[in-house]
Amino acid sequence: MALNSPVAADAPLSSRHSRMIFVCVMVILAAMFMALGTWQVQRLFWKNALIERVDARVHAVATPAPPEQGWTALKAENDEYRRVVIEGRFRHDAETLVQAVTDLGAGFWVVTPLETADGTTVLINRGFVATDQRDPGTRAAGEIQGNAKVTGLLRMTEPGGAFLRSNDPQQERWYSRDVAAIAAAKGLGTTAPYFIDADATANPGGFPVGGLTVIRFRNSHLVYALTWYGLALMTSAATIALRRRRLI
Repeated sequence: MALNSPVAADAPLSSRHSRMIFVCVMVILAAMFMALGTWQVQRLFWKNALIERVDARVHAVATPAPPEQGWTALKAENDEYRRVVIEGRFRHDAETLVQAVTDLGAGFWVVTPLETADGTTVLINRGFVATDQRDPGTRAAGEIQGNAKVTGLLRMTEPGGAFLRSNDPQQERWYSRDVAAIAAAKGLGTTAPYFIDADATANPGGFPVGGLTVIRFRNSHLVYALTWYGLALMTSAATIALRRRRLI
């Protein structure tokens, strides 16, 4: 009996240590869940403000597209989806077809260089054409000659390609509007680091079809915040319940 007494005396102490560690872990988890929920609330306010700013840009009066001296200052958060206007001459011989899926079906964006009076080039996404209109000869009426004026939305370059599909300039396979890569492949001169999505102004012959820019922002931050706060509440409630039942 005497030999067993030290073990019996140590058991409650070890059990208390285990319970304390468990409670500490649960408290830390609850605090982490609360912090993550609060972070998502902050992200929610940021996303809502971003959506409001973009909506204001889209519906604002068109302003001149940024000239070369302003290119380095462009930032997506400040300039993406700005409504701009630009004039120049299209280089239809250097157009690029970028694969696209729109409300009109599968086909291509027609991205055409526009040479401006100051000698620089801006890529214009003139709009969508179906697969059977890939050949420019099927839409010759839409190849505007002479000076052209384009109004649309400023977009930032889309480098690399699309999900699981990389651009292949040598094979003329384009999955994203990568300005630098297109400019290099077509041998263009000084080219703006952005492109412009043309608005819905009809082109002669009806093609390409502009004005199909999709402006959609994923905004699930409220759901995430409620999830994290819910986990914090459940963790706290479980800890309190176990303490009351003296299980921890």
